[in-house]
Amino acid sequence: MNILILNGSPKGKNSITLQTVEYLKILFPEHTYEILHVGQRIRSLENDFSEARQALERAELILFSYPVYTFLVPAQLHRFIELIRENGVDLSGKFASQISTSKHFYDTTAHRFISDSCQDLKLRYIRGLSADMEDILTKKGQKEARSFFRFLLWNMQNGFYETGLVRNNETTFHPVIASDVRETTVKDKLHTALVTDYDPSAPPQELVAMIRRFEKRLPGTCEQINLHEFPFQGGCMGCFHCASDGACVYKDGFDSFLRQHINSADAVIFAFTIRDHSMGYRFKLYDDRQFCNGHRTVTMGKPVGYLVDGELAAEENLRTLIEARAQVGGNYLAGVATDQNDPDAEIDRLVKTVVYAVRNRYTQPQNFYGVGGLKIFRDLIYQMQGLMKEDHRFYKEHGFYDFPQKKKGRIAGMYLVSALMNNETLRKKIKIDMTDGMMMAYRKVIEQAEKEYDREKAAPKEPGSEKAAQKE
Repeated sequence: MNILILNGSPKGKNSITLQTVEYLKILFPEHTYEILHVGQRIRSLENDFSEARQALERAELILFSYPVYTFLVPAQLHRFIELIRENGVDLSGKFASQISTSKHFYDTTAHRFISDSCQDLKLRYIRGLSADMEDILTKKGQKEARSFFRFLLWNMQNGFYETGLVRNNETTFHPVIASDVRETTVKDKLHTALVTDYDPSAPPQELVAMIRRFEKRLPGTCEQINLHEFPFQGGCMGCFHCASDGACVYKDGFDSFLRQHINSADAVIFAFTIRDHSMGYRFKLYDDRQFCNGHRTVTMGKPVGYLVDGELAAEENLRTLIEARAQVGGNYLAGVATDQNDPDAEIDRLVKTVVYAVRNRYTQPQNFYGVGGLKIFRDLIYQMQGLMKEDHRFYKEHGFYDFPQKKKGRIAGMYLVSALMNNETLRKKIKIDMTDGMMMAYRKVIEQAEKEYDREKAAPKEPGSEKAAQKE
């Protein structure tokens, strides 16, 4: 497959984001990679777009690679997208995705800009990777990059992509499927909890039909949990009792209900009809009553999905809530199927994505919603640890107290860099050395990946090793 990387960084080869691409090139050598440094060469491309046109036309997958600058992509990449339109390049039907690096400050709006632009260009967009600047230097970040790329290839093989929002509101926020989707044979049996809230005496036919389709297509068991039938004694009173010793003051069995039916599942699906711009009163009651779970994110790592009856395209706030809900909880949002366009195809795609996420333990790095939400809770619980004892214990166990001021070596290093840069004699030299110094750690990762790949290639393969590697 021909993959075109559009490097939007003005630093060209010294782009930190590009190092993730270089890392992936080593691990997936069966593809052809072409890098176009659009951020560094934007002026020359404005004068002559022929090279870029040819590269775009050759590509089967277009991968946008960039650092997040002030809420969006760098201006140079923004201009390149304008040039694609101005030069009338037809990209219809090609696949596209993105890789960004930042400190997660509004990476959400940057990614949305690229996904909307891909929709305008009639590209088949697949959700991208939003990484911290230093993620690729860690084992966890390297694994997330590998998992993302495998998932990207899996989506392409199955013809899965996302439309985003269609501005005439005729279709909605949902993924669609190409007509040539291949059936996926799944041997593993899953246990999925499907949480809904409809009144059994007057069930909404559209939602019930979606639920039945999902249950029929899912390999394994699907336990339907109707909140309408749960004997809630009342809503959360904000008493903080659960934050202190882990138990709710209500005696209606909600705590054990969560552990036995929700937390034990491999995946959780929420099915609802839109009411008053929300999921409805009972879902809010459900969320409020798991106040402690909201802090402790006890289901993190589990994929979640949604079956939605109603015009989700018109509900911007609800769409944001759905994504933020998954991000703060540490859950992979496997998809949102609605009844507005082709619900059968959307549900089939949701089922396959949930199965893939469970089998491959697929997760994505948190974006601005998840990182920002966690840090707010982190600071709050640290300050209130005397009251919120169970939350404090949970945060310590999971290493959430990663306060920046604990990185004493980095802080000292920044003081040293500042002192050197303020020396007029050394300033020009330091600018060059700073770039090289920043890249040293990333180059070591690339070199190590090359060595490991060469060793694996030379070593004799054991039976079953390829299958095991795919699951990793």
